[in-house]
Amino acid sequence: MELVRLSVLPLSVPLLEPFAIATGTMHETRSVLVEAHVHHDGKVHVGIGEAAALPPVTECDQPELLQFGRAAAEACCPLLLSTVEALAADLKARVPSPELRGGVEAAVLDAWARHLGVATFELLGAGATSAATSALTSEAPTLAFVTDITLPIGEAQHMAKLARRYREAGFSSFKVKVGRALDDDVRALEAIASSVPDARFRIDANGGYALAEAQALVKATAHLTLECFEQPCARGAEDDMARLQREVPFPVVADESLRSDDDLTRILASRCARGANLKLAKLGGLVAARDVGRRAQAAGLHVMTGAMVETRLGLSAMLHVAASLGTVTWIDLDTQMLLAEEAFVGGYDGDGPQMTLRRGVGLNVERIAR
Repeated sequence: MELVRLSVLPLSVPLLEPFAIATGTMHETRSVLVEAHVHHDGKVHVGIGEAAALPPVTECDQPELLQFGRAAAEACCPLLLSTVEALAADLKARVPSPELRGGVEAAVLDAWARHLGVATFELLGAGATSAATSALTSEAPTLAFVTDITLPIGEAQHMAKLARRYREAGFSSFKVKVGRALDDDVRALEAIASSVPDARFRIDANGGYALAEAQALVKATAHLTLECFEQPCARGAEDDMARLQREVPFPVVADESLRSDDDLTRILASRCARGANLKLAKLGGLVAARDVGRRAQAAGLHVMTGAMVETRLGLSAMLHVAASLGTVTWIDLDTQMLLAEEAFVGGYDGDGPQMTLRRGVGLNVERIAR
């Protein structure tokens, strides 16, 4: 089996409203659609993947992804496919950008799984991962998940209104973006709690706080139900995160601090977090996300599966990683619900916070013709 062609196209889908976090604001997805052609025994199977950018959380934006994609098409084709681990290693050597690599690997695995007639998560399953086998997991995977819903930074009453609307749709866990202005963040959390008394909070500062600010937020919201505090301080401030983790009863979750297996080693050594957020664009693909996730689980960390601002395509790929991991503490795969239109169909069925992977081959996602 051989990868014979890669192509990339811009994937820009407008958002219902601006997506503001501590470090920037987005108005549309900044992704790239990757298409991979895999040849075997005279037949060509086509797979698709999403390479996502969320500057400045990611080191590149859509124009760079497109440029990197054209270079990858030359560097990666042709490429013999043997095991998914070998594929991940080959792509890491040939595609420097982890953001693009995540989309390329997703597309190749989609085509590969379509050839084998299995779901992508089966290629990621424990044990055999040869192209000659279906690599079925030893136990039935979890295909049903419950996601939170993200509330970007905004005016407090508007955030509360959104939260109430989402609660009526069945959501009870809210990922609330904070990190720009402490007093405004506290007001927003109080307003949301007043609007949704049973709200459970996953606070995400995207590294926007100094330690003292993070401590002040925790103190001011002690009466709320906090499930976790994601990336309270900037990447590089793991000592401050470790101190905060010692002080709070809930997990601190490493996101921007976790971009590689080496980062996980440092996180475990410093004890700066009791949770790890896996994202394809950070880690460079499904195989790396699976491996880092398994290592984090073995070390006793809670695992979150997350995404940048991605479409149904990218979210579906991450759900396949979640299925390969088994038990995942937090699912944060909601951004398709923040988009003004659909670019794809399939992948999973959604009903409010409920997400169920569809049985099918590959990622089981198709692009909507325009």
